[in-house]
Formats: sequence, C-alpha cells, structure tokens
Amino acid sequence: MVFDSAHFDLQPYAGFAMDSYVRRTHCSWEDADWQSLLVQRFHHVPVVESMELPAAADLHLILPVAGRAVLETRTDGHWHRRTWTPGHLELAVPDRSVLRRYRGDGSMRSVQVHIPRGTVERTAAQLGSCEVDYESMAASVATGDPLLVEAVRAVGSAEETGDLYAEASAAFLAVHLLTRHSRAPGRRAPAREDARVRAAIAFMRDRLAEPLTLADVADEVHLSVFHLVRVFRRATGQTPHRYLTHLRVEEAERLLRETGFTVARIAPLCGFADPGALSTAFLRHTGVRPSAYRNS
Repeated sequence: MVFDSAHFDLQPYAGFAMDSYVRRTHCSWEDADWQSLLVQRFHHVPVVESMELPAAADLHLILPVAGRAVLETRTDGHWHRRTWTPGHLELAVPDRSVLRRYRGDGSMRSVQVHIPRGTVERTAAQLGSCEVDYESMAASVATGDPLLVEAVRAVGSAEETGDLYAEASAAFLAVHLLTRHSRAPGRRAPAREDARVRAAIAFMRDRLAEPLTLADVADEVHLSVFHLVRVFRRATGQTPHRYLTHLRVEEAERLLRETGFTVARIAPLCGFADPGALSTAFLRHTGVRPSAYRNS
C-alpha cells in the first residue's frame, strides 16, 4: 500500500499486514499513474480466522469477481454473516473499523476502489447536501446496483494512463453514489423499518443458496416475523418469500447468461431444491423455461 497521497486517508493501513491476506495484482497508482482514484485488484487467501480492517475516511468499494466464501463481520458486538459472491458489491462505511473472518473456495479475487472523501464531500456540496449519511449509503449499495457494479468492473480493467480518466471516474462514482444511494436534501430520513427492509434484502442476496426461512430473515434484522412481513410488503409491494424467489431467479438468469453451467448445477447455487423447482419458478417469473432463456 502507498501512503504518500494528499488526496487519500490511507495512513490507517500503515500497520495492516496486507500480505497475510491478499496478493495485489494491480494498483492504479503504480501501473497507470493515477492520483485521483485508487483501484486495486487482489487475490485473497481462502481462509482467514481474524482480520481487522482499519477505519479509513475514504469511500471503499469492494467487488468480488471470483470465488465464493462464507464471510462474517463483527459490528455492534454481533457477528453478521453473508456470502462472498461475484457481483455482490459492498461499500465499507468510512471511519469504521471492522473485524472479519471467512472461509472460501481458494479462487477468491476482487476489485477494490477507494474514492477520496474530499471528492465525495465536494460533490455533495455541489448537489446541495451538507452532510452525507454513509451508513445509509452502504445499506442502499448492498441492495444491488448493476450500473455501479459495471462501473467498478470498468475502472478495474481500465488501461488508460494519466490522471484525467481517474479524475473523471472518481467524479462519476461520487455523483452516482450520492444521487442513487443517498437521500436528497430536505427529503425525510428513511424510517427505521425501511432500513431494516434494506438489511433484509441484503441478507437475502448474501444467502441465496441457503434454505432461508422467514424466521431467519426476521431474526437477522431484529423484527418479529409478523412485523417483517408487514413492513416488507409496505416497502416493496411483495412478501419476503416472493421477493427472495425473485432474487433467486435473477441470479439464475445471470448464471444462464454468463456461465455454461447446467440447470442442475445452477439450481442449488440459487437456493432451489432441484432443477424442477428452478424451472417452475423461472417460468412463473419470466414466462419462459431456463432452457429457452439460455437459447434466446
């Protein structure tokens, strides 16, 4: 890690034993002479028993691009579990250290982007906002954003040298995060229940392959099953079960597009008991069978 940038708050990483956890294969500062945006690519060790990530001020986007793992993060005195899955973007909350542990499949890779805090706050001021709710922003990012995922992929594979590309990319990412994932000035703050709905959706996304029950989801967000169903339907127009099925079908669509996996292999990866259950749900939600979707 490089620590001599006037734009970034990377000093908290000075004592971080990065080589114990990752092998860096790309650094935009060193490989492309960028200054306004830090983009790194990593290969991760498959098992970590304890890793404390430092509290840095900058925005830190983490995009898994290969591998799967069960990852646990300790915040507020509790361990929270999610699944490391390609395409499931995370925004680390600035100024918050976290303790993590995980077990992966040995092929874990990620693209990680650091956006200077100053860039984000100057952009927020230009948009008319005096304060950014980073915790709410992180919760919103966790619910999914295909455009943001593709933007992170793009800067992660960019070969442009010089800082103009980096500066423009940092500005776009800041504007997108602030307009898509942060409430506008004067808008009413999200209700506590809405935050828990977002957390429930993020939990569902992280554990698509597992046999989730309503009780599991309700327990994760500290609501009764009855309360969860009520606030979830009010926020999304759907029951948690139907929404979870929709997420699983979306993941099946992605795997059908991007891999050569058979339907029999895709079914358990998306939380379906067997290919028949996947086919039935897929037809109900998309109007076609998985085989027809792939052939189209």
